[in-house]
Amino acid sequence: MSDKKKDCIIVLSGGMDSVTLMHEYKERIALAVTFDYGSNHNTREIECARRQCALLGIRHLVIPLKFMAEYFRSSLLDGAEAIPEGNYDDDNMKSTVVPFRNGIMLSVACGLAESNDLQYVLIANHGGDHTIYPDCRPGFVDAMGEAMRQGTFNGVQILAPYTLITKGDIARRGAEMGVDYSLTYSCYKGGKRHCGKCGTCMERREAFADAGIEDPTDYED
Repeated sequence: MSDKKKDCIIVLSGGMDSVTLMHEYKERIALAVTFDYGSNHNTREIECARRQCALLGIRHLVIPLKFMAEYFRSSLLDGAEAIPEGNYDDDNMKSTVVPFRNGIMLSVACGLAESNDLQYVLIANHGGDHTIYPDCRPGFVDAMGEAMRQGTFNGVQILAPYTLITKGDIARRGAEMGVDYSLTYSCYKGGKRHCGKCGTCMERREAFADAGIEDPTDYED
């Protein structure tokens, strides 16, 4: 597909979900954007995002949002020792919520889309996020999408095709497309190796098990 027919920008973290989405929509993606907002795992994620974009030949931007780490409250911004260990559930993961993170990132991505004459912003929120993160829920995605459409001359829209499926479903799709998940990063502690104990590591393990595919992740434990 020529660049003239590419109509999407993707919000790319470098984790399993957004990398899978990028591979699935690679023929339509003109631009990927990763946000450096000062999280514990940003450095590892950005490295993976860059490598994945290089593999697919997709232009990649890294945009700093350092004000979030300075002014927002979240254990995800406070160092590895602040990250809770255990299951990926509401009670355990609530401290990791970065307030309105997706709203801020989608707003910037929307401006980039309009500036580059692109029609859609891709985001890889999924069903397992709903109870934990308010800005991953269907109601938020619908409302934010309408705000973006109303607020742009070209009517930019959100594409969020994973909203109602599980991370296991996403892993299964990725495996079918040949995604190399060893070149993705999930651990909220941000170490060189995945810790294997925090909620996002546990969720990652469970996704591969649910999908019935080999987990290529290098865990400390």
